[in-house]
Amino acid sequence: MKLFPTLAVATLAAAMATGCSNSSDSATEAATGSKFITIGTGGVTGTYYPTGGAICRMMNENKAETGIRCSVESTGGSVYNVNTIKAGELDFGISQSDTAFQALNGEGKFAEAPVPELRSVMAIYPELLALVVRDDAGIKTLADLKGKKINIDVPGSGTRMTTESVFEANGINTSDLALVNELKSSEGPTMLKDRKVDGYFGMFGHPTANIKDAANSVGINLVPIDGEGVDKLVADYPYYAKGTISADFYEGVDADVPSIGVKAVLVTREDMSDAAVTALTKAILDNFDTFKESHAAYKTITKESLLDGLAVPQHPAAAKVFEEQGLAVASAE
Repeated sequence: MKLFPTLAVATLAAAMATGCSNSSDSATEAATGSKFITIGTGGVTGTYYPTGGAICRMMNENKAETGIRCSVESTGGSVYNVNTIKAGELDFGISQSDTAFQALNGEGKFAEAPVPELRSVMAIYPELLALVVRDDAGIKTLADLKGKKINIDVPGSGTRMTTESVFEANGINTSDLALVNELKSSEGPTMLKDRKVDGYFGMFGHPTANIKDAANSVGINLVPIDGEGVDKLVADYPYYAKGTISADFYEGVDADVPSIGVKAVLVTREDMSDAAVTALTKAILDNFDTFKESHAAYKTITKESLLDGLAVPQHPAAAKVFEEQGLAVASAE
């Protein structure tokens, strides 16, 4: 009997550090009287993991009031998180908005197993398409790509899919380019330095070491990805959203650069308790300035932008919190 409190504390500490299984969730609830939720993220070196960590820290500061304890779990990323939420093994998770859209509608990797019960809480930050060019390449706009050597990433990648959509929306054909490279965007800085390409595309959460590495090796610039074609692209595909790459992020970039991309969306299930969704949503909105300071990728986000690019219906409890704060609410259907 005297050992039980110690075991309970040990169980809770382990759960907070590494995430926990359903059985340890039950043990923690029994020992503390608290509800325990887990947020699935991504690899520990990416942006999803610290995002989940920041949310959990803010939620846990209010655990005495809400009775909800939060743990972050490193996972395989978007597809894993959506599938594991569907299986009831995660409560919340972070997903790219295009992945969430495909899951809801039974497209792409979810063609055989759609997730109609998927709901969004908010779209946290943009993962924006960047066109990185040598500053002496004479590429100031998308129209200037004609006759240039450009890396468009490997077939099937998110970067490649979005790049091809931007090309189509702006009337650009790959045959217009002097050279089309199909290597990973991770090879971009080296190719730019060695003058094998004039520019390369990459889908990133900004700031990214990829572009910083390029800027440390050669003079660079970022090309705006905007215009009427891009406006129509965003209007036609709900998982795309506009965003801005800050001039403060990269050496050589003198002005903020408009672009488009997907959003990192916090998702859950339709049947997730209103109490848990409300506590999580309020933790972010009520401490928004503190949240923004927790990662450089949040520099350009606003409370309003959290509702852009949701791609799937918003959980009613989350929508209610936004509405109470005077913010536009995404349609529930």
